[in-house]
Order: sequence, then structure tokens, then C-alpha cells
Amino acid sequence: MTRLGLGLALLGLLAAGAAAAPLVQAWLGHDPFLPDLLARFEPPSRAHPLGTDDLGRDILLRLLHGGRVSLAVALAVALGASGLGTAIGLLAAWAGGWTDAVLMRIADGLLALPSLPLLVVLAAVDTSRIGLPRGEALSDILRIAGILVAFGWVPVARLARAAALAQLGQDYVAAARIAGASEAWLLVRHLLPNIVTPIAVASALSVAGAILAESTLSFLGLGIQPPAPSWGNMLSGAQEMIFSAPLAAVWPGLAILLAVAGCSLVADGVRRRPG
Repeated sequence: MTRLGLGLALLGLLAAGAAAAPLVQAWLGHDPFLPDLLARFEPPSRAHPLGTDDLGRDILLRLLHGGRVSLAVALAVALGASGLGTAIGLLAAWAGGWTDAVLMRIADGLLALPSLPLLVVLAAVDTSRIGLPRGEALSDILRIAGILVAFGWVPVARLARAAALAQLGQDYVAAARIAGASEAWLLVRHLLPNIVTPIAVASALSVAGAILAESTLSFLGLGIQPPAPSWGNMLSGAQEMIFSAPLAAVWPGLAILLAVAGCSLVADGVRRRPG
């Protein structure tokens, strides 16, 4: 199996598990959000395939529901960062001059900032004071995704600009202009299809970065807030019982590892594809 195929298989497996979370919940008959103190730290069994956590909640169900949250954040960040970065990169390459200079200096400034401390500071802002809810799963997903997109577009924009500049010097671009093609048609129909590969590579890597960033923020208590599970806050909850119930930390850590490895394999596989 190729790297691309293996990466897609890993991501597909995780996505299928997340999508099947309600079905698995109905089959097992447990509520992953309600504590059951009489079932604390149960070992893996038929009723609880991966055991239970410190509040008696089924780890498998929380892992699957957490995958829905973590993967939703990663997908939102990938779409937002790729779309915004591609648009900015194409605009900078096409317009040139002061537009290119301003956009790239903004990108350089964002790259120069210490990303993790800044993400922590922004994630710690109490959005409820400006009328935005906090502590609800959807609002937390949108909040974290917005913060990550605000910084994640820069690598995509730089790659898109470099690829677009290389293509703008090709003969087919001059031929299209001579034939009377509009600039919008030239960008969408001729230029964009020829820079898909670097954008796809950057998008796959942005998914991996978003999963790690969301997990880090949730681990620090600044991301997805309980009782909604995510792989990051599952790790945070398991750190105090690493010796009494180590599997509670192993499973979400393994899920993060597989997701990041899958994204890296997809990016490498796309980069290595001929043509």
C-alpha cells in the first residue's frame, strides 16, 4: 500500500468511527456524558470494550464522540485556512507590487509571532463578556477553529503565491491572455488547477497541526470544555490517573497519533505523486 493509501485508510478509519458514534452508543446502551460512579475504573469488558474512566463513563464512546469534535475542528480549520490562504496567495501573485508586499509582510509578521503562547492567550479570552457563549460544544468548536484559521492561512498563502508566480511565467498563461481570457477566468480555469498539489499538501499538514493545537488547548483547559469530549480534554482528565488507569490516557493519545500520522502520510503521498 502506498503512503497516500495508508494515510487515507487511517483517516477514513477514524472518520468512520466518529460517524458511527451514535450507532455504537445505541448498541452498547450507555450515555457517554453521564457519570456512573458505581462503574468507575472498570476494566475492558463486553459492556465496556475499552473500560470506564474516573466518572464511570464508557471510554470507547467518549473516544468516538471526541473524534467527532476533534475532527470537526481539524476539518473546519483545513477548509478555512486553505480557502483564505489560497485566495490571499493568488491575489498577491496576480496583483504584485504593493499588494503583494503588504500581504506578504502581514504573513511574515504572523510567522514571527510565537504561535503557541499567542494561541493560549487568545483561547483564554472570556468570550461570554462580548455576548458569545462559551462551554457549549458548537461555540467552542467555532471559537477554536477561528483562532487556528487566523494563523493557519499563512503557510498555505506562501505556497500558493510561490506556485502561482511560477505558473504565471509559463507560455500557456500568455497564450490565454492573447486569446482574450479574462483575469478571473485565467486564475480559476488555468492557474488554480496547476497549483492544487502544493495546496493539498499544505491542507493535509494544516489538519495535523489543527488536531495537535486543539488537543493542546483542550489539554490545558482552554479548548473544548467538558462534558463534551475531545481527545485533548480526555488526555487532560486522564493525567491524574496515569498510574491507576493508564489506558484512559493511552486511547486518546493513540487516536491523536494515528490522525497526525495519517495526515502526514497523505501530505507526503500527494507530494510524491507524479505530475
